[in-house]
Formats: sequence, structure tokens, C-alpha cells
Amino acid sequence: MSARESVRVAGEAGSIDVSALPSTTFGHRALTWWGTVGFMAAEGTTLIVCAVAYLYVQRNFQVWPPRETPLPSLTAATVQILLMAASVPVMVWTSRAARRFDLAGVRRGMVLSTVFALAFCVLRWFELHALNTRWDSNAYGSTAWAIVFAHATLLIAQFFESGAMAALLFLGPVEPKHFADVDDSCLYWYFMTGAWLVLYLLVFISPRL
Repeated sequence: MSARESVRVAGEAGSIDVSALPSTTFGHRALTWWGTVGFMAAEGTTLIVCAVAYLYVQRNFQVWPPRETPLPSLTAATVQILLMAASVPVMVWTSRAARRFDLAGVRRGMVLSTVFALAFCVLRWFELHALNTRWDSNAYGSTAWAIVFAHATLLIAQFFESGAMAALLFLGPVEPKHFADVDDSCLYWYFMTGAWLVLYLLVFISPRL
């Protein structure tokens, strides 16, 4: 039912006119926003568990990584974090376009986010090899791979979400609620990028300190 129609909700004290309420909302007023936050909480918990396991195992070694295990290479991981940082302004712009109901703007933004997400997934493949250890070589290898792989699931999910949203925006039908979905996708993007910054420092930089 359209919010622009004259709608009256019966209540114990009479009736409430809700015709002036917006049909599409952003942020914490939207149910989908809470779903996105819940998903981030679940994913964040998984990443925290992996990071804690990494730090716990590290306490059992005097040298980290263990002797005869080379340090992880920095090239792919550094390119990844720089590319992620470069994508954030694009997603901020896309979020603002969504809140303006700017269809052309969100189309461009979601196409760019799909390209970024695909690049992230490709770079993640090289990052796994840049760890310079197998996942089953020792406890260090297992925990390092767990962190990088767990975060990779976020990248893959974002790629498919961005691609599906871009296709919907071009093929239609486009509804006002889809602009709120784009805004929620941008929120998740910030979480995905911020989480990797912390994990990049933990896995690739901290062993050198």
C-alpha cells in the first residue's frame, strides 16, 4: 500500500493517519539495514575468532612465523588494501546517489563496485599464495589461511551482490526500495574494507615487527 494514499490504522485510542510517512527509508529506520548489520555482526564474529586463534597460536612460538617458514609477501596484499581504500570514496558517492534516488548515479556506482569486487577476488587468490605456506603445513599456516579465506567469503558475497544489483538496476523494474538496498550494500562495503585493513596489519605486517 502506498504511503501517499490516505491510510488509517485502527487502534485502541482511535486511528492514526500514516499517509505522510515515506514509503522508502534509509539507515536504521529500514528493516533491511538491520539485516545488513546482523550479517556484519555474524561475519565479524567469524573474523574475530580467526584472529584470536592466530594470536593464541602465536604465543606458543618464540619465532613468528615458525623457523624455516618465510614471511608472507607484501605485494599482492598491499595492492589489495590500496585498491580497497580507493574504492571507499566511490561507494560513499554511490550511497549519496542512492539517497537522492539518482538512478544513473547508482547504476554507475554498482557497475564500479562490481568491477572492484571482482578485482578484490582475483587479488585474494594471489594473497593466499603470498602467505608462502600451505594451510596444512603447521599451525601458523592454518590460522593465516583461515583469516585470509574467511575474509575472502565477504569479497565473493559482495561481488555477487553488486553484480546482481547492477543487473537489476539496468534491467528493472526498479523500485524505490532498491535505492535503500544500494545504500545498505555500501554500508557492508565499509565493513568489508575496514575489517581487511585490520587483518592485513595482523597477517602481513605484524610478523615483520
